[in-house]
Amino acid sequence: MRRLLAAFVLVFVGCGAPAGPSASGPTPAGTPVPPVEPPGLGELMTFNQMRHAKLWFAGEAGNWKLAQYEVDELGEGFDDVVRDHPTHKDSPVPIGASVEKIVREPLAEVGRAVAAQDRARFERAFDALTDACNRCHQATNFGFNVVQRPVSNPFSNQAFAPPRASGTPGPDAR
Repeated sequence: MRRLLAAFVLVFVGCGAPAGPSASGPTPAGTPVPPVEPPGLGELMTFNQMRHAKLWFAGEAGNWKLAQYEVDELGEGFDDVVRDHPTHKDSPVPIGASVEKIVREPLAEVGRAVAAQDRARFERAFDALTDACNRCHQATNFGFNVVQRPVSNPFSNQAFAPPRASGTPGPDAR
């Protein structure tokens, strides 16, 4: 996730900016470039929302490699939230501590279900993770943001079924 965010930053910062030694150092003209701010909490959570949905579709399709990838990406996304937004002006409790206390273990259980390639266990763990997300939102005054199992696939450009031996998606790729 950090690489993806860094790529976005490079594209947006680099557009129209003169080439310089670094994003935080002076430009050739000597004008300092401000350091790049981390993404906002909303942006990080939007990435996590996307990963949550992709995790569901990968697990339901039995694409355990993709599901594990999404578990790892969700973990990295929560790492970014904890590091970059340990507190929030609207939250009565620290965001970072809430993520650690409420979300980490359910996410780890999803990872264990994926490793076991057990669809029933995956569904239970995914639902527990979803519930943890909602409990975290409640604890941090973001309870208006309710997470649920995805009901339709917004990623029509991605096959979620495991690839066949030839590397192409299976017949039920959606």
